[in-house]
Amino acid sequence: MALSMKRGQALDPESSYIASSQSTRLRTPFSPPTVTLKEIHDAVPKHLLQKNHWKATSYVVRDITFTALLYKFAYSITPLAAGDFGGYITSGWQKALAKAGMWAFYWWFQGLVGAGLFCLGHDAGHTSLYSSNKVNNTVGFLLHSYLLIPYFAWRSTHHAHHKATASMERDENYVPYTRSTYKLPDEKTATKADYAEMFEETPLYTLARLFIMQGFGWWIYLARNTMGSPMYPPGTNHFSPNSPLFKKEQRNDIIISDISIVAMSAILVYLGREFFFWYYLIPYLFVNHWIVMFTFLHHSDPTIPHYRKGEWSFLRGAAATVDRPLLGWMGRFFFHNISHDHVAHHFFLRAPFYNGPEITKAVKKVLGDDYNYDSTPTFYALYRSFTQCLFIEDEGDIIFYKNKDGVALRELKQSVVDEISAKGWDAAEQDKVDQAPKVE
Repeated sequence: MALSMKRGQALDPESSYIASSQSTRLRTPFSPPTVTLKEIHDAVPKHLLQKNHWKATSYVVRDITFTALLYKFAYSITPLAAGDFGGYITSGWQKALAKAGMWAFYWWFQGLVGAGLFCLGHDAGHTSLYSSNKVNNTVGFLLHSYLLIPYFAWRSTHHAHHKATASMERDENYVPYTRSTYKLPDEKTATKADYAEMFEETPLYTLARLFIMQGFGWWIYLARNTMGSPMYPPGTNHFSPNSPLFKKEQRNDIIISDISIVAMSAILVYLGREFFFWYYLIPYLFVNHWIVMFTFLHHSDPTIPHYRKGEWSFLRGAAATVDRPLLGWMGRFFFHNISHDHVAHHFFLRAPFYNGPEITKAVKKVLGDDYNYDSTPTFYALYRSFTQCLFIEDEGDIIFYKNKDGVALRELKQSVVDEISAKGWDAAEQDKVDQAPKVE
């Protein structure tokens, strides 16, 4: 028996932004969503799911053009400085300041555009740019290879993540560490000193760890599967064709991904040390930062649940994500709606990103208070989640992150969970639609 209860559903689609803000969620004990996947699918006009090949191509061409123009701009910096910027800036310190400002401008925007190229490759991996899988994979492969990303390897584990979002047993990304991971005493016997011994650290050390995650976390994940599923043995990575992350029939694709990274590395070596450091590496570190930031914040928040198999469903997992206006207009423009409309993306994997705002409006009407949004300034949200989302308990079917004091900031309304179960909640029924969601 399917159960559909829309708790406090907001009639005004914009009012959900207020109703589901993080501060409201912290004050509201959690009960899992009971709307059905069919209700969500029925609420979204089908024309919003249709791909426009010309529009998709225009975005790809746009970002490649931005990349080329920014390279051209960067190559003009040194000659401009040598010529006193056309005679307008002649003072030594003013020239140095102007030159530094131009480099900062280049690094910042090339980093944003590079992250946008990642997002387009991400969408190609979901076949949401073009109808042809071959065209999607060709575009995604080329864009990700430019960014030294093993496209087919990433695509495989990313699809597994979408099939099992927020599942403690099957999710592939940002799987929380547990109490036993840290070898903490049982919750009933643990003291403040136990938590302090494990988690207490100076603000400077915290910032250093945050810097490592933001600058190099993407490659640490690819090379070591850090924060990936704990079901895999140590040494699991995205580069070995024999990795347990992949099926036997995927091995040739993994080899192709590896060859593409070697080829791109060879191109960078050919272009020389100066190009690599000034023109490629620094923006590349920004790209890594943005990839880690928006993927981490999509799924790491003290108010968002994780589920074990007794309570998990595709819908509940998809709803356990957070929309954020990351970088405001710049994030929407350069990152192709990846953070502004991430909840909708989890429900409609193959829908084109440029229809994300309209799909989000439709999804919010159905989810009501179960739609999660957080307008917290981007970098504070990152620091907050980094310091508050530390571990979860080894038991429980619906669990929340705990902080350095061993405290979960959001409560579970167990009485409502029991009521939902008694009324016949069933994961298969909740996820039932006319056509099952397809992850490609």
